[in-house]
Amino acid sequence: MTSTNIQFFIFTEYTEFYEAGSICFIREHQQSFGSPKTLSVFILGTFTPMYCEIERSCLETLTAQEARLLLALTDCSERLKWFREKAALGRAQTLSLGTEVVVEEGSEKLNGIIRYIGSMPESGSEEPFTAIFFGIELQGEDKGRGKTDSCYRNETLFSCDKDCEIWLPFSRVQPRHSNTFPPHRPETYSQSSETPVPGDRVTYFIEDYFCYGMVLNVQEKDGKHFVLISADIDATGKTREVKVPLKFVLKGEWPAESHLIYLDNPSVEQKFGMDLSINSLVEVRSDKASLYGIIRWIGTFPGWQEIMAELEIDEDTEVNVGTFKNVYFFRCLPRQTIYVKYSCCHPDTRFLNDSDQDVSPKHEMTDRERHPSDEIKDPVAPISTDQVDKILIGKMKGIQGHCNSCYMDAALFSLFSCSSVLDSMLFKSIEPQDAPIQRTLLNDIVNPLRSEGFVEGRRIMKLRQQLEKHGYCHSFTTEEKDPEEFLNVIMHHILALDPLLKLSAGGKVQESYCYQIFLEQNHNLVLPTVRQLLEHSFHSAGLKLAEVPYCLILQMPRFGKKFKMFDKIIPSLDLDLTHVLSGVPQVCILCGTPAQEECSDCFEEPVFSQTGCKIFCKTCSTQVHHHPQRRTHQPAALDIPKGCTVQGVPLTNEMKLFAVLCIETSHYVSFLKYGPNSHDWIFFDSMADREGGADGFNIPQVRACPEVGIYLNMSPAELANQNPRDMTGVAKRLFCDAYMYLYQSKSMCLYH
Repeated sequence: MTSTNIQFFIFTEYTEFYEAGSICFIREHQQSFGSPKTLSVFILGTFTPMYCEIERSCLETLTAQEARLLLALTDCSERLKWFREKAALGRAQTLSLGTEVVVEEGSEKLNGIIRYIGSMPESGSEEPFTAIFFGIELQGEDKGRGKTDSCYRNETLFSCDKDCEIWLPFSRVQPRHSNTFPPHRPETYSQSSETPVPGDRVTYFIEDYFCYGMVLNVQEKDGKHFVLISADIDATGKTREVKVPLKFVLKGEWPAESHLIYLDNPSVEQKFGMDLSINSLVEVRSDKASLYGIIRWIGTFPGWQEIMAELEIDEDTEVNVGTFKNVYFFRCLPRQTIYVKYSCCHPDTRFLNDSDQDVSPKHEMTDRERHPSDEIKDPVAPISTDQVDKILIGKMKGIQGHCNSCYMDAALFSLFSCSSVLDSMLFKSIEPQDAPIQRTLLNDIVNPLRSEGFVEGRRIMKLRQQLEKHGYCHSFTTEEKDPEEFLNVIMHHILALDPLLKLSAGGKVQESYCYQIFLEQNHNLVLPTVRQLLEHSFHSAGLKLAEVPYCLILQMPRFGKKFKMFDKIIPSLDLDLTHVLSGVPQVCILCGTPAQEECSDCFEEPVFSQTGCKIFCKTCSTQVHHHPQRRTHQPAALDIPKGCTVQGVPLTNEMKLFAVLCIETSHYVSFLKYGPNSHDWIFFDSMADREGGADGFNIPQVRACPEVGIYLNMSPAELANQNPRDMTGVAKRLFCDAYMYLYQSKSMCLYH
């Protein structure tokens, strides 16, 4: 059986039995089977492919080649991460034998050459296909740092010296020049000297990456020139012939190392006096229009003395080849990029203060230039209830959105504008290499937000650039992400914050920063509160909280960004965690005396309450389970340390709701509960409006939304009857589009 009659998929959401990142397949003749909402698939990565029924909304399609590359990654979460790195996955498919690469081995980067691409010799595999690995021969100073001599399970796959070979998945193999994109030849080049001829080695462009091959012929049709190329061996181990327009072909193999400048080297910046670097937001002014973009490459071209910059421009702006006011422009196809003289790039004026626009472009100090006294400023206190109207409400308030930043804008606004529950992140001791990120978070984002009520988009971009530069993700400056991905990077990888949650399951404690609510399919909830969702999820998973968190981040049950499990969710303003805590004294739900037992079988018993944990004293438990319908129940003793009594112990362990992140059509916004009154709600959208077109800017807005309190005061029956389209103001988005709830313990806040 070949992969041509198979359709491959990857799980993009967690299911009841399989992790996001699992790979599955169906045969083409089976595609019409199952319901419109499900697929009958076989799961790969097990000794024998397992069959199951999966929601279509949980799956995204893969090519056979993508599936083979991803299957080499054994960790599902890592597999899903690399699936979303489309450029890297596409580039891996262009790797060929003989390509010089840099590979990651532990914490080291080693130099080598690809000598083998394909599957590893396996025995007993019943998969319909096998994973692709790369066999690398280490070179230069890294020779002898490998693990074998290319003999795998007594089979020699390629020949090399002893201890010079290493086997890796694509995620740890990078072309030596992969951070660059070769320039399209400018029209000023001589056609006779640059047109390839049969036998020439050439570089040709496909989508966002480049490939190599040898010219077989140059053809002309309808006045257009095409080059017939014998492509190098690709990741399938095969060669092929491709026909490429001449404008997408360069003689030789680009880029040459001598043409590249990497700004990781401080001496390079000093040599050229560079204020702007990779990922800087810039503006280039011409006599026709100003262009805006992000620097993706800086270097020189063959025979050129001028330092050039490659810009990925904001919009699909047409840029003609030519010279505007001595600025040389030319297009780089097929990606929406241009090349300009580096000296013509200036900081993007859309993100400068008014005072900055009348002077030379503002030079922002590098980390090396900062004086030690600039390192950490004192945090400004959160905006108080009586100051919200004065500081926060209005247009150009909150955080300005730019280039798919709404996930970060909404998360930062929610966490820091009116709450201090996570302010320990801003000044805790961290590793020196991560200190610039902490400084940016405090000095450039949190303090301006709290003191002025506004953060410019360029300050958020600065944080995104720093995260990208540190290697936590290669697409922080360009692509959409989810808030939990950003929060996990900041809290765990950068600031090394202690996990917010400690979950107890079967006597073992698990730690995490947020909790994703999962529900069994046979639940009886229709219009749930957040408390009901949390208790149901803990009940079905057999979980308890080991201790009360000072900040609780809950992700609502939904499949991806489109399918919602519930039409509406009722916010629980006060979330009582008492019944989901382990090791604390509790009282009987019937008589109020100290409790000794809990009955999970009574969880959905409607006599006591519609849902929820059922805690009893011995006497009440005996009476309750004397009923014929409950005699089969098996109450369990509460886990309460000896000597603990309910005297002096709070009977409730409540947390206060302070923010809700919502998503609709892939755009994140947030609601804040900033005060004690029912109408103390505000709504934030980092891209509520826009000024201008391609060269314009986003206008963030914070608005009061007291209508939320009106709906929260309704009974569940009244709320259920509300048509979302008829709900007043923005209230519909809170009740219908909730993505993440944020709770805080008032006793743990730094400011009151």
